[in-house]
Amino acid sequence: MTRSLRSGSWLAGSFFATASRGVNVCTIIVVPYQMYDVRRTMSGVTALRHPAPGELELGTVLHALSDPVRMSIVAALASGDARSCSSFDVPVTKSTCTHHFRVLREAGIIRQRQEGVSRLNTLRRDDLDSRFPGLLDTVLNAAGDVR
Repeated sequence: MTRSLRSGSWLAGSFFATASRGVNVCTIIVVPYQMYDVRRTMSGVTALRHPAPGELELGTVLHALSDPVRMSIVAALASGDARSCSSFDVPVTKSTCTHHFRVLREAGIIRQRQEGVSRLNTLRRDDLDSRFPGLLDTVLNAAGDVR
């Protein structure tokens, strides 16, 4: 008879019971259980889409910059440092914050890259300045934030 038992973080791989000359013999082979959960690894994550510099549209960029929360994120990123999503102090829920980052990424204002379980955000200043010269500085100055 063979059985597999899961106990805590160990998997009892095989359980053998045999009868030999009237003597019952029991052998349990214990092997370590799976050390990580495949569903929680980053192997199934698809690459984030960022528009090419030539695909940036003025209306989409201005719409993304029209929200005060997104504007505060852009102003914070204007320093040039890469920051994780959780490092921003914004007065919205986590799901709304995720939406704001998606709008900024899809407009071509920020670039996001996966770093472990978090995303690092950087401002695409060079792409924006080459496509729309002076726009970002003008909007940041009008919002009261000088880089």
